[in-house]
Amino acid sequence: MRSSLVLTVLLIVACDHNTKTDERPGSDTPIQQVAPAPTNGAKVYLATPTGEIAVDVEIVSTEAKIERGLMYRQHMAPDAGMLFILPEDKNWTFWMRNTLIPLDMIFIRKDLTIAGIVENAEPKTETLRQVNETSSYVLEVNGGWTRAHGVVKDVKVRLP
Repeated sequence: MRSSLVLTVLLIVACDHNTKTDERPGSDTPIQQVAPAPTNGAKVYLATPTGEIAVDVEIVSTEAKIERGLMYRQHMAPDAGMLFILPEDKNWTFWMRNTLIPLDMIFIRKDLTIAGIVENAEPKTETLRQVNETSSYVLEVNGGWTRAHGVVKDVKVRLP
């Protein structure tokens, strides 16, 4: 009797994996719980009217990691971000497919000045975002972060 009860409980637990799905109508895309990656102490510094401000960054530079970006993340620390080191200097476009939080996208030129900013990019969309200038890096931070800190186009950036 006890062994059949244990087996029943194990079967119920094995079948109940609590997979959430994307809430858009007609979507069955799984939403994964993804913990933020450690930043390993890497920081990006941006000039502001009140002095430099630091962002703790996760650095991505491989094609697979660049494509995944911040997809499936449910939150990000207030002064954290992801720095994309891109393979070439060009007019890059980004989208928010499977990205669950609004983001500011800071496009950075090869000379380490800001080429432009896309503020509060809407989550879960395939709308292409760009600044119509070439860039070598993109820094993604929480939506509203750039405005709150006075970060604007053409200011200097220091990378790790």
